[in-house]
Amino acid sequence: MTNVLQNKKFIASAIAVTMVASAVSTVSADTTKFQDVSDRYMKAVNFLVENGITNGISETHYGTAENIKRQDAAVMIARAIGFNSNQDFNDSGFTDVPASAKWAVDALVQAGIVHGKTAKRFGSTDLLTRNELSKILAGAAQYDIDDKVTKTQFTDVNAKFAKYVDALLKNGITVGKSETQYGSEFNLTRGEMALFIFRAKEDLKRELFSMSLMHTNDTHARLASAPKRVTAVKEFRAKNPDALLLDAGDVFSGTLYFNEFTGEPDVKMMNLMGYDAMTFGNHEFDLGSSEEGHQALKDFVTAATFPFLSANADFSKNPLFEGLFQAKIPTKADSGNIYSGMVKEINGEKVGIFGLTTEDTAAISSPGDITFSNYIDEAQKMVDEFEKMGIDKVVALTHIGFDDNAAVDNDQELAKAVEGIDVIVGGHTHTKLTNPVLVNKFEAPTIIVQTGQYGDSLGTLNVEFDEHGEVYAYGGELIKIEAQAEDAEALKILKPYTDRVKEIEEEETAAVAVSALLNPRSGDEGNTTGASVRSNETPLGNIITDGMLAKARTFSPETVMAFQNGGGIRSGINAGPITVGEVITVLPFGNTLATMDLTGAEIKQAFEISVGQYPNENGGFLHVAGAEIRFDASKPAGSKIVSITFVDANGVKTPLVDSTTYKVATNAFTAKGGDGYDVLAKAYAEGRAIDLGISDWINFQEELERIGQITPKVEGRIVEINTPQ
Repeated sequence: MTNVLQNKKFIASAIAVTMVASAVSTVSADTTKFQDVSDRYMKAVNFLVENGITNGISETHYGTAENIKRQDAAVMIARAIGFNSNQDFNDSGFTDVPASAKWAVDALVQAGIVHGKTAKRFGSTDLLTRNELSKILAGAAQYDIDDKVTKTQFTDVNAKFAKYVDALLKNGITVGKSETQYGSEFNLTRGEMALFIFRAKEDLKRELFSMSLMHTNDTHARLASAPKRVTAVKEFRAKNPDALLLDAGDVFSGTLYFNEFTGEPDVKMMNLMGYDAMTFGNHEFDLGSSEEGHQALKDFVTAATFPFLSANADFSKNPLFEGLFQAKIPTKADSGNIYSGMVKEINGEKVGIFGLTTEDTAAISSPGDITFSNYIDEAQKMVDEFEKMGIDKVVALTHIGFDDNAAVDNDQELAKAVEGIDVIVGGHTHTKLTNPVLVNKFEAPTIIVQTGQYGDSLGTLNVEFDEHGEVYAYGGELIKIEAQAEDAEALKILKPYTDRVKEIEEEETAAVAVSALLNPRSGDEGNTTGASVRSNETPLGNIITDGMLAKARTFSPETVMAFQNGGGIRSGINAGPITVGEVITVLPFGNTLATMDLTGAEIKQAFEISVGQYPNENGGFLHVAGAEIRFDASKPAGSKIVSITFVDANGVKTPLVDSTTYKVATNAFTAKGGDGYDVLAKAYAEGRAIDLGISDWINFQEELERIGQITPKVEGRIVEINTPQ
């Protein structure tokens, strides 16, 4: 599906209709059946009928000499552009438009092509004048309109319409009724309307540059479906041989494949698919605090047969990446290297591509001495640099999120802040954009795409650029991977890894789930009323934190509570014997247990952050053991906590005191300030934390085995006392 762009600069009138949408209808029009279609109108009427823009007024008459009403003209123009009655448009507010034409009028008003006679009256049954159509077509067809023109050779064209008539004259779309008379107020006939549209279409048969691309994001080591993705890529590339294949980050972390092989099978699958470039997601840096540091990431990069892009990531202080990282755009981007951006030549045209990684990486992962600068500043530098190179087609490959915190970074803010980015291929927020999203902040628009998550879909996008390097038309869809056949070569490459993963998955622990331990998410469906691991207490969160508290107390008996971020709990557990594979999949990031000394005020501040976005999901929502948290959701963020109590050494429920210092347990990621916990980061920096080095999933497994028979239940540890209506 291709969309002709809908804004002041890019509306294609009747015109571009089929040229961009590509296919003329296979239904052949037989205009010989119309007794009133002369040779003058034959080709034009054929064009309109063949493309479903209009039909005759009867079986034998096209209505060539019939005057056309504004409502009928609106339907013809809307169909020509590619709009249809099944689409949703803003209500134009006119009360005189019949139901049959309302969709067309709404579409054209929303696109800025037509206006009403008044705020409530469109003038549906008024006849369309030649002046009025001149204004519509001149603007819609992207003709250069000279605002200085106030008169033409025609004495009956006033200053209001002169510039539009002038534009049509210069482009050969119209002639006057005579040398001095345009026929400004003459009512347009259906035959003349057909000629206007047909001539405009013929005039716009210009050379457009076409670019196709495929894209993925946030696959998170979901390799079970990779052989099907290989098939989808091959099939799309067979039809679009020059299509790019881009990944917007977060290949790392999330499954046993990653825990066991740290990216090795992932890069083999990506090499097989022939990726052209990838940017780094925050999870690519998850192993930074491990004993090996970023060795796995370095191995991933050097094994790739494609380059990596991130204009705002600085690897220069990490010796592992010495010789692999270049801040400048290279003449040729080599595989297994890291660049700010690159240039790809497609059908003789150069396209600039650059990468961006969320600045939040420092807070939500473990990048260590790899740092991240402001995304807007770096994006502007890249666009400027491409412009100096004579490149006017630019793709941003980003891992900053479609609608993530605007105060930090996201794709929509990027599109509004930096002029000259044509396409943003995004990731990070796992947003499933079924259709590309258009941002019209500047004269030239920006298209944003994102596939969702876990390799469930292969994103595809086709873009056409005009002679100025600006997006003229576009179309995109998500190809469902589940429906694809598995590629034989991919299965062969993946088999030894899959065999080992299955072995691990099948190893049973000494614990049994009486019923499933769920890991609910509500925000995936845009529903804030359902339970979520990121906004509500869950049995799974309770067991995890119970294990953390018990383990911490073996080192520090005075530990009063433990808390775990909901975003770190990644999967549920099925009923029945619990396997090692299930345990690791629940906590896949390899976090370790830490203890901290915090004041009551600091603990309260942390839980204010935890519930601050309620009822919306928040990866930093804290599950808790050893304490009871009561909060009032009707209060503003930062003042929702009503009370925090814990059970003291004597077994007595005791209120938290702001000025008293307590020992708490959490995972090292949260202790270091992950998910925006600056209050914890401060304590960590001041030396008030100790990383015990105990694996979170091993600790979780021990707690499951201690319980043995697991019966899920919510215990009232986190209680909301006043849900806002």
